[in-house]
Formats: sequence, C-alpha cells, structure tokens
Amino acid sequence: MKELLTRLCGAFGPAGAEGPVRDMIKEETAPYSDEQAVDNLGNLVITRSGSGDKTILVAAHMDEIGLMVTYIDENGFLRFTNVGGVFTKLLTGKRVVFQNGAVGVIGQEKLKDSGELDLSKLYIDIGAASRDEARKKVNIGDMAVFYSPLGMSGENRVTAKALDNRTGCAVLVEALKKMPSEPAHRIHFVFTVQEEVGLRGARPASYHLKPDYGLGVDVTRVGDTPEPEYKLDVSLGKGPAVKIKDTSIICHPRVTSLMIQTAENNKIPYQLEVLERGGTDAGAIHLSREGIPSGVLSIPCRYIHTPAEMVDLEDLDNAVLFLLRLLEEKWE
Repeated sequence: MKELLTRLCGAFGPAGAEGPVRDMIKEETAPYSDEQAVDNLGNLVITRSGSGDKTILVAAHMDEIGLMVTYIDENGFLRFTNVGGVFTKLLTGKRVVFQNGAVGVIGQEKLKDSGELDLSKLYIDIGAASRDEARKKVNIGDMAVFYSPLGMSGENRVTAKALDNRTGCAVLVEALKKMPSEPAHRIHFVFTVQEEVGLRGARPASYHLKPDYGLGVDVTRVGDTPEPEYKLDVSLGKGPAVKIKDTSIICHPRVTSLMIQTAENNKIPYQLEVLERGGTDAGAIHLSREGIPSGVLSIPCRYIHTPAEMVDLEDLDNAVLFLLRLLEEKWE
C-alpha cells in the first residue's frame, strides 16, 4: 500500500489534468479488469462482471487541488488563481511544481495588516529574471500542485500532498487486485475527474452507467487534533468511517445500514461520520437519473487540502477489507 501511495501521490493531477494519474491506474489495474474505458470527461471506468443482477458504482476521485497561472509580470513572477479549495493563509513559502517539472516557491507582498492576505497578494517565483525567461517554462493557464513527496510520520502514518484522494484510488486498486474471479455483482470502479471543483466527473459517469447503488470512497476530516475547527467523532487509526451526512448528501439508510452490518459481522473497526462541511462524489451520484441510493466509505485524514495531509496505513488496509466484504453482500 505504501509503495502504491507513493507513486499515486507523486503523480501530477490537479482537477482537469488528471492524465498522469489515470495512466498509472490503468496500467496498475489492467490485469484485474474485465473492461477498461475512458469517458468524454476523462473518468476511468474499470468494470468487473459478476454473477448477480445488481450493478454497483464505486467512485474515487483522481484529482487534487492546485493553482493556475493567470498572469506573468515583467520580472518573471507568476500570478495565479486557485483550482479547488486552497487555503490562502497556508501558501506563503510553499514549493509547487508544474507538469513539466518546473519548480517554484510562493511569495507574498508586504501587507499592512495580515487580514489583507488573499490570492492577489501572492505570486509564484520560478527563478526567472524576466517575463520572456519565465515563458520558456510556464505559460498562462498552466497548473501547479504542491511539491511534497510522501514520507513516514511515526510507525504507521504517512504524510503527502494529494492523499485527498489518492488514498481512495489506492483502496479501489487494492480491492480490485484481491476480488474473486467472479464477484457477487457487476462492479464499476470509477476513478473520477474534477471532484475538487464541484463533483463534476461523477455526474456524467453515474448517468451513463445506470448503477443500482453508488458508493464513494474518499477522505474525511477528523476531530482528534487539539481544538479542531469542527467537533467530529472520527480519529486516525480507529478504522474507516461510515458517512451518515455531509453537505452534499444524506446517505441512504439502506446503504449505511448494510455498511454497519458488514463491518460488525466481519469485526472490521469502523467509525460513524457526520461531516459539517465538505462533500464527495456520492453527492453527484445519488442525484443522477431517478436517484441512486448511495453511501460513502470514508478514510480519516488530518490536514486536508494542505501539502502534508496525513493518513494511517492501517485505516487503509481496513478500508480495503471493508470494501471487499461490502461488495460480497446481498444488495437488495
């Protein structure tokens, strides 16, 4: 799991430019797929044919948050806008990397008051001395992501950029590898695009695939750090979480009940999650067509949308087991 995560998190893949991540997942899962397809928006759909009459869509988004160049000044400094939920106050001094390998650092103008800080006061310095020199490396519309490779933090925890949601992608990949030759149902594993900018990829994918049930696999906030912003009964290392509600969905009780029953029957540690702020692909899936009963398998994650997100590897292993057992259940 750690080796797979290292490669997935190291891949460049902001919303709208998920190609490198998609190519990596396609290659990794080819031996375990009955069908592979890429739709018009770039979602990767991997299908496993099953013996039952139900179709289940399991989604994890490939994209990460990023920055997009809007202007290059005469001295070669890059102005930018956000792609997804970037925390402005955390950007100063952070290193970023573009798809072509160009590396920069985020600088900040002088402020009279720290409350004035917004994206207009920040710039990316790629070491260029002029606009012309900068344009040899970077152009308007190019995107950058945090430059923050995966590393260990303690015995069983890792930090990196893009754990939101390369952890979900890794869980789906590992579940695919361990599935029986003939699953109990027809399963569509969908690695989606543009979740971070409005759950965009999951919408057309779920419309096209017409599943009987939907399941998102994504990270969630935790409440186990000192004075967290939100009181949340989720902690690192205590197992994956069964989502009850977030701002994009109230999960279908039929799905959440099945998830809880599955975890308890198989003695898999789990937590219950009510997220006051945030959403997942399930928010788009459950509103597709006439409505699709949906739930979410959540992976506890600290410091979401920063260059050093943190997850527990044991939570990921339990999430893989949880997903495998869940897909073997009778979905009535």
